[in-house]
Amino acid sequence: MKRSWLWLICAFLALAGVSAPQHGAGAAAVPPSAKSLIYVDAQGVSYITLRTLDGFDGGRLASADGGRSFALYRGDAELALSIGSKTAALNGKASALKAVPFIKGGSVFVPLSALISAFGWTLYWERDVDAAQLQGLSGETLRLPVARGKHPVELAPVVQSSQRFKVGGKTFSAQVVSIALLHPSVRLDTVLAGDKIGKVEELGSMAKRAKARVAINGTFFDAYTDSDYKVPYGYIAGGGKLKKNSSGDKRATFLYDADQLAEIVPGLSFMERFNQGTVEGALQAGPQLVANGKVALDIAGEGFKDPKILTNGGARSALGITRDHRLILLTTGGATIPQLAEIMKQAGAWQAMNLDGGASSGLWVDGKYVTKPGRLLSNALVVRVG
Repeated sequence: MKRSWLWLICAFLALAGVSAPQHGAGAAAVPPSAKSLIYVDAQGVSYITLRTLDGFDGGRLASADGGRSFALYRGDAELALSIGSKTAALNGKASALKAVPFIKGGSVFVPLSALISAFGWTLYWERDVDAAQLQGLSGETLRLPVARGKHPVELAPVVQSSQRFKVGGKTFSAQVVSIALLHPSVRLDTVLAGDKIGKVEELGSMAKRAKARVAINGTFFDAYTDSDYKVPYGYIAGGGKLKKNSSGDKRATFLYDADQLAEIVPGLSFMERFNQGTVEGALQAGPQLVANGKVALDIAGEGFKDPKILTNGGARSALGITRDHRLILLTTGGATIPQLAEIMKQAGAWQAMNLDGGASSGLWVDGKYVTKPGRLLSNALVVRVG
């Protein structure tokens, strides 16, 4: 039966003027850094990166013609498509597509409607973080970020600017960096000073060592001890591994997966997320500043007691995530935490979190400081491009 269906698919693709996919052929070649995502174009048509589906729900992907024709196999169902063609073959029978497969940014994108119809998969949308879950018949689920409108490859990976924000009659000058998280060349990472817990290092040195285009100071740490061992406070993860544990800590935690789907979660829920095996990196600092586009402060509830956080103003660093998957990194001076929260909201953050501040506040962009820290640092969040 399998050979019969494959023969029909070959015949269909031959009539369409493309080479047929063969069993054992590899999937279309894509850069190792290419991300998996769902893309919704300006007409509202949804596509998914093809490589994401190889092995999903017990299926298999084969390609030919330099990756321009391909077939997905799951159970007795076989779906053959080709780049730019409005016709597919489901179990050897030609059928019209509502949208055509295309290549962008080194990845093949295929219309989701064709896959859902062919294999009986289900798609669930997560509006709060603009993600989606594709669920297979076996119960396996893919959770992917959703890009809308402009394709991520068309966005500038990094944009740096100086901005002014007015909060309660006071104006704050800030350095702001916006990173397109879903751009295929962008990668986040966390860096430990000296590659070791307890060490300290210049922010610029950590950035250069990591070959980063952007770096910002990360978690709080014991900066005032006379000891050479200056312990960082909070969770730190990178490369899918937990670099620093922090059990029982309530403070807000920034995390992201391998596809740069980023979120801010309560500290007490972090290990549950990490143990699911999808967290690529994380930093814990807090307090959370913005949730669902609104100022959302629970400073005491996150366990903070220091007046530097509770009442005082000072130099601040913060990160935020927009609804369209941009990461905002910001530094400013003289702000209280409530003022910083309003600044991040005005900057466009859908979620936002405070980072270590005071003399630790630092931001490095394209080989130079736009905000220079007043001391050596314990760790940093970095952005690589390329």
